[in-house]
Amino acid sequence: MEATARYGVRLANEARDPLDEAAETLRLLGYAIVDAGLSAAELEALRERFRALYEAEDRGTLGALRRAAGEAELLRCPLARDPAFLALASNPRILALCEALIGPGFLLNQQNGVVNPAGAATYSQSPFHRDLPYQHFVSTRPLALNALFCLDPFTEENGATWVIPASHKEEAFPSEPVLRAQRRQVSAPAGSFLVLDCMLWHGGGVNRTAQDRRAVNHVYTIAMMRQQIDLPAYLGDDFVQEAGLRQLLGFHHPQPRSVEEYLTAQARKREAQARPR
Repeated sequence: MEATARYGVRLANEARDPLDEAAETLRLLGYAIVDAGLSAAELEALRERFRALYEAEDRGTLGALRRAAGEAELLRCPLARDPAFLALASNPRILALCEALIGPGFLLNQQNGVVNPAGAATYSQSPFHRDLPYQHFVSTRPLALNALFCLDPFTEENGATWVIPASHKEEAFPSEPVLRAQRRQVSAPAGSFLVLDCMLWHGGGVNRTAQDRRAVNHVYTIAMMRQQIDLPAYLGDDFVQEAGLRQLLGFHHPQPRSVEEYLTAQARKREAQARPR
């Protein structure tokens, strides 16, 4: 690719591959689209698994609880019931992006299926929000990333996500005229992740089609942040043994319930660090 004409430039970024481009775009604008690298058959299988989980839960006790909580369109933590969603949460391209932007030792804070209902004027994700809600600060690098996997294409007609570019760099919610002038609706193909800095203001659009639009949202955070659901407690210690997945799900970062537990954990860390490698 021929370089754009310039002068007076002493420092410039270099993008060696699509992940470098995504990382740079996220730093600059607060959002980027990343292809998940799935085949058409794998994508269709995920759609079917999502449909089966959502419909089964909707008929049971959890479905009733969801509706009572105002979360009829959400499917919380599908990875607990289907390993395909654990594989999605550990997509190597997204983990590499998190490593580049957040740094090592990040955790999966939450995974939620999201349905934007056909023909609905609004739904739970419509209002503009940050995925670290109620927070008004900026940081030099992301504390959390939101990776929204598109089971279906995101289009203007079916309510693709609205974003306010670069709003992750500002503490306050923008004024109404600036919001209306600067907001953008982000179209994305099925099988891709719409990745956001979690401090970017965004919201779901109106689905004017006859088909629900479905996605699976993931929030990855620094290890200091509390998970939405305590995944090690919820999943159980035997859920997975692979070290990388245990780190991602938070098994390596238990919350001590007493001074004794804290000191015991610190002693074990010191022992592990002292072992020859």
